[in-house]
Amino acid sequence: MSNKLAGKVALVTGASKGIGAAIAKALAAQGASVAVNYASSKAGADAVVAAIEAAGGKAIAVQGDVSKSADAQAIVDATVKQFGRLDVLVNNSGVYAFAPLAEITEESFHQQFNVNVLGLLLTTQAASKHLGEGGSIINIGSVVSRITPPDSAVYTGTKGAVDAITGVLSRELGPRKIRVNSLNPGMIETEGTHSAGFIGSDFQNWAVSQTPLGRIGQPDDIASIAVFLASDDSYWLTGEQLLAGGGTR
Repeated sequence: MSNKLAGKVALVTGASKGIGAAIAKALAAQGASVAVNYASSKAGADAVVAAIEAAGGKAIAVQGDVSKSADAQAIVDATVKQFGRLDVLVNNSGVYAFAPLAEITEESFHQQFNVNVLGLLLTTQAASKHLGEGGSIINIGSVVSRITPPDSAVYTGTKGAVDAITGVLSRELGPRKIRVNSLNPGMIETEGTHSAGFIGSDFQNWAVSQTPLGRIGQPDDIASIAVFLASDDSYWLTGEQLLAGGGTR
């Protein structure tokens, strides 16, 4: 264990698997105490906590649906109750469903915007009451907001909103010395991209062809950048969109 984040407390939403799990483990490895939020996958969150504890770190699992105001508040309250403070918020919870224009539904629109946009706002609203000088908010966006792939109007719309909100909140929270940045991955190999059928597909081949570094990403590729944004190493960055897609843009 290193100590770049020693004494800090971090909350990572949607951290039971994939990018969120990798970020939670990486923050803990740098000395942060981590609240591992999950909506439904208790077993996944418990496994992340167990891995962090086995490596000598501190973590708890906290259930809650970020798209519900009461849940978002309860997730933050549980974190502060356990660890006494909050320094880093990683808004990682997200859902996606690709569909061509003709197949977009109200239900799919609201599901994606409720989690990806409203959830981010509600969690940040609750967390901002506890974050102090030096606090860092990391919003997980996506390179889709730049590369605008077909059949992704709703999902790309949510991530465009994340980029815009990042800029707004960096201005609102800047006077309190709280930094707000978005970290925008390219295609990452996770349980989600496997179950969605992206891995091994033509879409993966296309993604690799658009990536100068010649591969899709792994969760740890994103986790190391999250550590940088959570730490004082990035103290002069706010309102930024860091594209983390191996050069995809």
